[in-house]
Amino acid sequence: MCGIVGVVAKTPVNQLLYDGLLVLQHRGQDAAGIVTGEGLVFHMHKGQGLVRDVFRTRNMRSLLGNAGIGHVRYPTAGSASSLAESQPFYVNSPFGIVLAHNGNLTNDKQLKSEMYRTDLRHINTNSDSEALLNVLAHELSRRVQGPRLTPEIVFDAVTAVHQRVRGAYAVVAMIAGFGMVAFRDPHGIRPLALGTHETPEGTEYLVASESVVVDTMGFKLERDVAPGEAIYVTFEGEFHNRQCHPDAKLAPCIFEHVYFARPDSVIDGISVHEARLNMGERLADKVRSMVPALDIDVVIPIPDTSRDSALQLANVLGLPYREGFIKNRYIGRTFIMPGQASRKKSVRQKLNPIAVEFRGKNVLLVDDSIVRGTTSQQIVQMVRDCGARKVYLASAAPPVKFPHVYGIDMPTRAELIATGRTDADIAEEIGADAVIYQELDALKAACTDASGGRIVEFETSCFDGNYITGDITDAYLDELEAKRLSPLSNKFKDPDGDARLLDMNIGVAEQNLI
Repeated sequence: MCGIVGVVAKTPVNQLLYDGLLVLQHRGQDAAGIVTGEGLVFHMHKGQGLVRDVFRTRNMRSLLGNAGIGHVRYPTAGSASSLAESQPFYVNSPFGIVLAHNGNLTNDKQLKSEMYRTDLRHINTNSDSEALLNVLAHELSRRVQGPRLTPEIVFDAVTAVHQRVRGAYAVVAMIAGFGMVAFRDPHGIRPLALGTHETPEGTEYLVASESVVVDTMGFKLERDVAPGEAIYVTFEGEFHNRQCHPDAKLAPCIFEHVYFARPDSVIDGISVHEARLNMGERLADKVRSMVPALDIDVVIPIPDTSRDSALQLANVLGLPYREGFIKNRYIGRTFIMPGQASRKKSVRQKLNPIAVEFRGKNVLLVDDSIVRGTTSQQIVQMVRDCGARKVYLASAAPPVKFPHVYGIDMPTRAELIATGRTDADIAEEIGADAVIYQELDALKAACTDASGGRIVEFETSCFDGNYITGDITDAYLDELEAKRLSPLSNKFKDPDGDARLLDMNIGVAEQNLI
């Protein structure tokens, strides 16, 4: 998962982009980047690490211009440690284009082959985002005649991108001298919100992965970019949009509501906070059926994402709700840290139990989901070490049994604790007295109700193995897992580990723009 933001404003946007990326930091901690547009020149700075570590005052001063895009990276394809795969990406023809992408392409291997053999374009990294940029650039090149770019050309190019590209993608790009382009895959798997801000000089436009960026930046949330829709905003502030896919149908990733998105975000009209409250209410019904005597003294969330669900569950069951863990906010989110070793090491550093809340009690822990089980196992052991009599673990999501190929880092079946195990097996594996999972239909209903009944279809492949793009085979999953486990997947890794920042001024030749 990654976070993207793009702005066309009437005043310098460097600080606004920086602040927007800080708001989206939960979506990616591996790298961050910003590109601003000043006339025909792009200014770029990107590097590995958190937003606050990548950007210094001298970097911000060099990011000139009233339009720009930004990205925070969480690696799902390519190398987690490669500076070359930090975004945004740049290509110099036509005109000069920079692009940032949230999602994961499922046919990137085919695209890269086509780029080399047919389109005669060079892809320099393992990143599917660079392939996506080159597809867009190539389709624009085929339609441009001379130094002119019209909305029709942009939308025709995006239509061609949809025809060639498969998978999940929310994209924001800038074309030097012209404007900002944003579009979303035909299923709307990855989110993209649109906001506006009225000034005396005219309307400013912002797109971002989550609506919370729109709110905190002082913009007004207009709507979500529709599945298959493209938006083109010129640097003069002219807004254009078009539906670029004939069969677009909204089926957003339900895991955004389970785990990734901030609770104060609204995605496709669904309040993440409300969806999680609904998850807790439905999970309470499952707990009641599995623990009929309610042999539970206290409900305790595993912070932070599960708090809403745990609170509502406790209210429905009439049980005390307590905060039993203190979270060190200076440790990264363990789920999105590359490598199992760092994940295991960080759990105790990240969470520390308040022993008095557990001692002598039957405890129901509530988590948003159970993916690999390593974190759950360590947390259950912590609780037992504090003197708990019984430890139950409830998950607001169903068992994760299948790889997620649309932008979430859980691609190997061997890493998923629910694959090939019963609930009882999982409880034994993590040391709990019982594990209680949400039903998939209940999870869908929780999100559908939060949408007011408007959205009834979701991308739920990690729970049921139904891949909505229709192009995922067992052979594809086998190849993906082999690539993930192969050391060659890190071939772009810097052996010295000291090239962490990239600062660029990308000049575009003067053109007589018509």
